[in-house]
Amino acid sequence: MFLTPAPDTGQLTVAPRDFPTNRGGLCQKGWTSAELLTSPERLTTPLIRDGKDAPLREAGWDEALAHVTRRFAELRATRGPDSVAVFGSGGLTNEKAYALGKFARVALGTSQIDYNGRFCMSSAAAAGNRAFGLDRGLPFPATDLDDSEAVVLVGANPAETMPPLMGHFDPARLIVVDPRRTATAQTALDAGGLHLAPTPGTDLALALGLLHVALVEGHLDTPGRVAYRRDRTTGWEAVRKCAARWWPERTERLTGVAAADLRRAAAVLAGARRAHILTGRGAEQHSKGVDTVAAWIDLALALGLPGTPGSGYGCLTGQGNGQGGREHGQKSDQLPGYRHIEDRAGREHLARVWGVREEEIPGAGRSAWELLDALGTQDGPAALLVMGSNPAVSAPRSRRVIERLRGLDFLVVADFVRSETTELADVVLPVAMWAEESGTMTNLEGRVLRRRAAKAPPPGVRTDLEVLHGLAVRLGRSGEEFPPDPAPVFAELRRASAGGVADYAGVEPRLLDDDAPVYWPARSATGAGTRPGGPAAALGTPRLFLDRFAHADGRARFLPVEYREAAELPDAEHPLYATTGRQLEHYQSGAQTRRVPALRAAAPQAYVEVHPDTARRAGLADGEEARVVSRRGTVLARTRYVASMRPDTVFLPFHFPGTGAANVLTNPALDPVSRMPEFKVSAVRLERADANAPKEGE
Repeated sequence: MFLTPAPDTGQLTVAPRDFPTNRGGLCQKGWTSAELLTSPERLTTPLIRDGKDAPLREAGWDEALAHVTRRFAELRATRGPDSVAVFGSGGLTNEKAYALGKFARVALGTSQIDYNGRFCMSSAAAAGNRAFGLDRGLPFPATDLDDSEAVVLVGANPAETMPPLMGHFDPARLIVVDPRRTATAQTALDAGGLHLAPTPGTDLALALGLLHVALVEGHLDTPGRVAYRRDRTTGWEAVRKCAARWWPERTERLTGVAAADLRRAAAVLAGARRAHILTGRGAEQHSKGVDTVAAWIDLALALGLPGTPGSGYGCLTGQGNGQGGREHGQKSDQLPGYRHIEDRAGREHLARVWGVREEEIPGAGRSAWELLDALGTQDGPAALLVMGSNPAVSAPRSRRVIERLRGLDFLVVADFVRSETTELADVVLPVAMWAEESGTMTNLEGRVLRRRAAKAPPPGVRTDLEVLHGLAVRLGRSGEEFPPDPAPVFAELRRASAGGVADYAGVEPRLLDDDAPVYWPARSATGAGTRPGGPAAALGTPRLFLDRFAHADGRARFLPVEYREAAELPDAEHPLYATTGRQLEHYQSGAQTRRVPALRAAAPQAYVEVHPDTARRAGLADGEEARVVSRRGTVLARTRYVASMRPDTVFLPFHFPGTGAANVLTNPALDPVSRMPEFKVSAVRLERADANAPKEGE
C-alpha cells in the first residue's frame, strides 16, 4: 500500500496497491493504519523507572541505553548469560528478526529467546516440516486459489482476519470447519457452500472421519491418486489403518458433525479437479495442534493435493511478517535459514558468518510460554528485553504472565505506543513504526517484499535496528556486527540463510524493486540482476513440491495420528467450552487498533458470544455484563446473543486488557512438539456480574 498526504489537509492517508495477493483491497485496519503515525499517544522519548515503585520518567537515549547495558552486564556477570532473555515478534521485518536472534546469541550469549509467533503458526510449521521437509505458509501463490473447485478452511476466518484474501475464493465452493458460524462460514452458507461446526477441540477426529469416508467410498481409488501415493509418499498404510476406525457415525458422536454432512463434504472435496485444504489458528492452537494439522495434511496427501498443479495444502499465517518472522532465528530452537539450532553443520555455517566459534552459539532455550512462566523464578531469567510484543495481554494465562513480568529484576520494552507490558517496564525505548523504516517482509506465499520508509520517525525515535546497534556496542561488540542500516543486515541474512531450507541467497535487493515476484527458496543470484525468462518472470520457487518434496528421498510423509481429548474438558463446575479469536476491527493485543478512534468506536469493549438459551440459563440478558469464569481466572464481558452459536460454547475476542482480557481464561497446556498453548479450548461457566466482579489484576 501507499502512504500519501491528503491534498486538502496534509494528513497522511493510506491507498491500496493493486497487488496480486490483495488486488487493491484493504481491511478496516489497513485503511486506518496511518492514523497511529501521528497519534498523540506515540512514544517519542525513552522512559526510565528509578525504582520498582517509582513512576516512569523521561530520559535521554544515552542514559537509557547505558542503564540497560549496565543492568544486563551486571546480571550476566553474577548469574550467567541465561539470566537475560529476549522476546520477539512475528511483526518484525526480516532484518529485525535476524538481528534480534543474533543479538541474543552473540551480544548477550543467551539461549533464552523466543517470540510471539510461537503462539500463532508453530503447530502448522512443525507438521509441515515433518510431512514435507519444509514449512512455507502457502507453497503456491495465492492466485492459485482462484480456480480451486473446493477449498476447505479449517479454523480460519479470513472474512474478518484477512478480508482481501476472500477475493480468491468462490464462496459456493468453500467448506468451512469452525465451531462458530463466523462471517466466513456465513458467506459460504449464503452461496451454497458448507459449514461443519465440530465440538471445540475435535478437529483432528473430523479430519480422520473425512479420510475414512474418502477411503471407504472409493474416492481414493482413482488411478492418479493411487499412483501419487505410491510414487510420491511414504507411510500410507499406517494412516489408512488409523482412518479405518473413524466411521461417520462414530465421528458424528464425538464431533457433533452429522454423518451426512461428512459424506457430502468428502464427496465435494474428492470430486474437485482442483482442491485445497488450508488450516488456521483454530486447528493449531491446541495441546495436540501438530497432530491436528498432520491429520488434515494426511487427508490432503491421500487425495494427491500437495505438489499437484492447481491443488495443494497450505497454512494461513497470522501476523504481519508471520512467515519471515519464523525463518531467521528469533525462535528458541532455530537459526537463520530455518536451520535447527542443534544441527552441527548449520551452527558451523552461522559461526563463520557471525565470526564466532561454533561452541559460542548457545543451544536451544525455552519456548515462549515456558520462557514467560520462568521469568523471575530461581532458575529462570532475571531480565527480559521485549521487542514488538505485548505478552501481558496476548500470552495464555495472562495474569500469571503479568505476575512473572512484575517479578523480574529488570524489564526493557521497545515499542511505539504504551501498552500493558510497557507499564510494567523499568525502561521503555520508543521505536519507529512500519511507515518510518525500510526493510523486507515475507508474505504467506513465501514472497519476499520490500518495505520502503515513507516518512522519517518523529524526533527522538529510533528504529529497532538502531536500538540493537546501540545496545550491542555498549555490550562490547563492534558496530559492524550490528549495523543500524537494514541493507547490510539483509546482505548478511542472505549469507546466513544460504544452503538452509529458507534460502534467501538469491534474493538480490535490486530484484525486489521489480513488480515480478521473488519467492524463497532462491538459492543463487543472477549476477547481472536480471530474471531468467524476462522481467516479469518469478524468481526463486513460487510453487514448491511440483517435482519432489523437501525430504532427502523426495517423498512426503504420511503421519499416523491418534485422537486425544483437549487438556481440559467441561465439567459440572465449568460446563461450557470457551474459544477465543480475532474480530474484524482489532488486531492481536489491540495496543495499536484500540488507539484508532474509528476502530475503538466500532468495537469498544470485550464481549462474549453465547447462544440465547445458554445465556438465559445463566440469567443473562442480551447486552448484560457477564462473568466468564475458568479455573485460571475471571473475565468481565458484555453478553452478545448469537443464535447460531453451539449451546455448549462461548466465544471471546482476545484484543482487550484488564478485566476484559480473554487470555486470563486460556489454558497454557502445551503441544509436546510445537510447544503451542491451548488457546482454543478452555472450560468455563457464565455468571451474572455483581459487586464481587474481579478488580484489575485479580
